[in-house]
Amino acid sequence: MSTKETTKSEARLWDYLGQNKAPLSGALSLKALATVFELLIPWLLAYLIDEAAPTGDYLLIFGCGGAMLFVSALCFIFNVVSNRLSARVSKNATFALRRDLFRKTCYLSRKQIDGFTAPSLVTRLTSNTYDVNRMLTFIQRIGVRGPLLFFGGIAVTLTLDPVLTLTMAASLPPIVLLIWFVSKRGVRLYSKTYQSADKMVRTVRENAAGIRVIKAFSKAEDEKAKFEAVNNEVSNRERAASAVMAVTTPSMNLIFNLGMIAVIAVGAFRVNSGLTQTGKIIAFMTYFTMILQALIAITRVFVIYSRSSASSKRIFAVINAPADLVLFPPDKVETDNHIVFENAGFSYLGRAKNLDGVSFSLKRGETLGIIGDIGSGKSTVINLLMRFYDADSGQIRINGEDVRGIDFDRLYNMFGIVFQNDALFADTVTNNIDFFKGADAEQVEAAAADAQASTFIEAFEDAYEHKIALRGNDLSGGQKQRVLLARAFSKNADILILDDAASALDYKTEAALRRAMKNRYASATKIIIAQRVSSIRHADKILMMSGGKVVGEGSHGELIKTCPSYAEIYKLQTEGAAV
Repeated sequence: MSTKETTKSEARLWDYLGQNKAPLSGALSLKALATVFELLIPWLLAYLIDEAAPTGDYLLIFGCGGAMLFVSALCFIFNVVSNRLSARVSKNATFALRRDLFRKTCYLSRKQIDGFTAPSLVTRLTSNTYDVNRMLTFIQRIGVRGPLLFFGGIAVTLTLDPVLTLTMAASLPPIVLLIWFVSKRGVRLYSKTYQSADKMVRTVRENAAGIRVIKAFSKAEDEKAKFEAVNNEVSNRERAASAVMAVTTPSMNLIFNLGMIAVIAVGAFRVNSGLTQTGKIIAFMTYFTMILQALIAITRVFVIYSRSSASSKRIFAVINAPADLVLFPPDKVETDNHIVFENAGFSYLGRAKNLDGVSFSLKRGETLGIIGDIGSGKSTVINLLMRFYDADSGQIRINGEDVRGIDFDRLYNMFGIVFQNDALFADTVTNNIDFFKGADAEQVEAAAADAQASTFIEAFEDAYEHKIALRGNDLSGGQKQRVLLARAFSKNADILILDDAASALDYKTEAALRRAMKNRYASATKIIIAQRVSSIRHADKILMMSGGKVVGEGSHGELIKTCPSYAEIYKLQTEGAAV
């Protein structure tokens, strides 16, 4: 899949709002109209007290009252409709944002996932998108109303009494400085909070995945202590950020209350001197309250913005991440070999060599066994073959094509694979085996039979419609592996990869599995990674690996004679079996 298909180039939040231009324009326009009408009410009240009431004209008095009721009704209607439209815009924008984030996450390279980390990606998809949703809603509702009330209130009060307006305006500079300081510091503090939240998600995931080990070794208290430490870190950073944000509202109230006292004092003096009227003072106080509410609302927006700005940066860091594995120009050579590694080298972290000068070739239908100690590079060979990572040096070819020039969908469709730590889903046996490939019931059952899984599956009351628990927790280790093998077989792929996929099988079942693979999948090229020599001794070619290098290559018989480390493993395992 190309980068263009997976996400927009340098996407921004505005791009997602722009997809909802009609409801967004409607929401903002109606909110602006409602705010303008709201500003008319105190002006009408001042006119009623100072101009209409003294005349004794009941028609004029009731007309002013009716106008106030009509304007209030318009405010209510416009605000309700605007809020519903803004909720729809926020929902649609957040849905699209979360969809694109999830889609991009699915196409990140393994290297990029290692960089972002899985817990961080979970947090970005959940908490961070929720924060952005809140920000979009508040900006539409308050982002228009707040500034209009603020500047509109000041404009109207200037027409009522410029002196009182200037008295009130003296309190604005310290408020602006307060908002600037809090917002700048808040973004930084919330960024640190989310980093701690990532650590907490990682700790919870590790505990959930390793709960049986934790119980078996009586380490619950140690894990509680570890969680408490990371939980305290999150709480402390959240508290620090909240403490900064908590300064805003009381500080603004203090500043404005001081300003209100000044306005009342000056207003009383001016009324007493005959320089202004009582109705204007009442209207002025109403506008003053509106302006105060507007600034408090704007402050809330800045508080939410400080939090969501950090979230937004984290989200778009993923969405705008450049394609790590780009598609190279096609490069094909004529060859009789199906799979070729030519002096392949690779390092996960750019320091120690995880794979160093690995070379081998396989013809179609041949079986390769790979064995070696932990960390010898066995699984790394598979990661490079499937292009989860690009080799740092050398070349890897399938059917003569450089894997870097093969479209990802076509490349992945070549493989049927069982990973070392593979996943079963909370779904039926059929759906776990088929896994959206579109296989019919006959193909699913045939794959299960080849994987030696049909016996225990058919023993379930509902057979292939039996629903497996999450991660296959209701199955034994051997049953899990056989369902996973059936999933790989049902694909009928050109290349079968079994990464330690028979470690939980007994020798009899493993032998039956080898016969089925030999008879039914003879045309597929097979790569088997194993810890037991018995799993690979019948392979056409075996690689003995150590320290990222191939230290022995050949058939089982050849390696017994030429590779001391392989011979030692075989001797230890056969002696252990005899004992």
